[in-house]
Amino acid sequence: MSDRYQSFTQSSIGRLLVKNLGLPDPMPLERWSEGSSLVAGTVVVGGAGRLADQVVASLDGLGVANTRVAADAERYKGLVLDATGITTSTELSALREFFTPLMRSLHPCARVVVLGTPPELVEGGERIAQRALEGFTRSLGKEIGRGSTVQLVYVAPGAEKAVDSTLAFLLSPKSAYVSGQVVRIGVTGKKKATALADWERPLAGKVAIVTGASRGIGEQIARVLHRDGATILGIDVPQAASELQALMRELNGDHLTLDITHSDAPQRIAHHVTTQHGGVDVVVHNAGITRDKKLANMDADRWGSVLSVNLVAPELITRALLEAGAINANGRIVGVASIAGIAGNLGQTNYATSKAGVIGLVDSLAGELKDGITVNAVAPGFIETKMTAAVPFATREVGRRLNAMSQGGLPVDVAETIAWYASPASTAVNGNVVRVCGQMMLGA
Repeated sequence: MSDRYQSFTQSSIGRLLVKNLGLPDPMPLERWSEGSSLVAGTVVVGGAGRLADQVVASLDGLGVANTRVAADAERYKGLVLDATGITTSTELSALREFFTPLMRSLHPCARVVVLGTPPELVEGGERIAQRALEGFTRSLGKEIGRGSTVQLVYVAPGAEKAVDSTLAFLLSPKSAYVSGQVVRIGVTGKKKATALADWERPLAGKVAIVTGASRGIGEQIARVLHRDGATILGIDVPQAASELQALMRELNGDHLTLDITHSDAPQRIAHHVTTQHGGVDVVVHNAGITRDKKLANMDADRWGSVLSVNLVAPELITRALLEAGAINANGRIVGVASIAGIAGNLGQTNYATSKAGVIGLVDSLAGELKDGITVNAVAPGFIETKMTAAVPFATREVGRRLNAMSQGGLPVDVAETIAWYASPASTAVNGNVVRVCGQMMLGA
């Protein structure tokens, strides 16, 4: 769906009005395409904590140009500060000292990443200082502008060598609509990250289940995971069979048509994946519905159907796959939550409850999974789909503009985030919920 306002702001008269009236200025975002470099420019690495040398080694291994010394006349595509050495509140001045001289030296759609130590793993002044990093990165994300993003990555001691996949995602155009997020690496992960031979096809030889795969966000998830090398098992309701079959033929994948809320659906899925594929490596719970109504007018069917599809089915399917041993070692479970599950939404008590429950599923499973299996979730904000196209104009415009990027995201933005989780190199990325929302201004 086209964003006419964004197109207008790129015109000469539009640029004039944006400047003089202070209107939202949604810059076209750079997104990754096959054959493109991971980072189209140089990244400046700063800080003197326990991660700085590893960051340089990781960027070198990823083929990303980097430097420890910024030049006055140069422009840069990314900034990474190792803030793990900040152990007192007074040392937080290092944030201003590193970033302020460089903020005007950034290309559009640049990437900023701050690396810290999980506050819960340290004590005293260091805990205070490390927690303060969240306020810094969230605020910088809202002021940086020009399509750029800012993230905070907490890296647990001992997980220093597990940062590659996260840096590759957060510094690249694949994270175009992800900003103001806090990612934790190695806090609950119990297995070392897998070294990748091919960063462009990390899922080669893997099998991925995608529910609700026939259209919209689900279709893009299937396409991106296939691009990364996975064999896709697309699952959708019988009413979407023709679309699902056409997509799976295109992707040379497999399909299964069923209602995921049916009592035997979890066992059918587990049986199919074990007998036809020998197991599964990536499980993406994407299928979801809305049945909006204010709670005063909410009938039992509206409430129950949303909870059944969005939460109960993913929980039961996950349990069935785990009990059957159908998820291979170093496997991935990914839930699709929503901003509504974090901030709430008018007329969506049922939907918000179900999506908050998806986050609860992540919290519940993260510490109990074995064999390197991880569980994470994405929480999309306003994503341009057929569903949002049907939203009334005024509501749609508010949804688009009320984020730091002043625009809606695309289904591929959700898919790229899931692909990062799905990578075999992301074993230390466990128990996270990352918002794909352009950094919503209010409520989350």
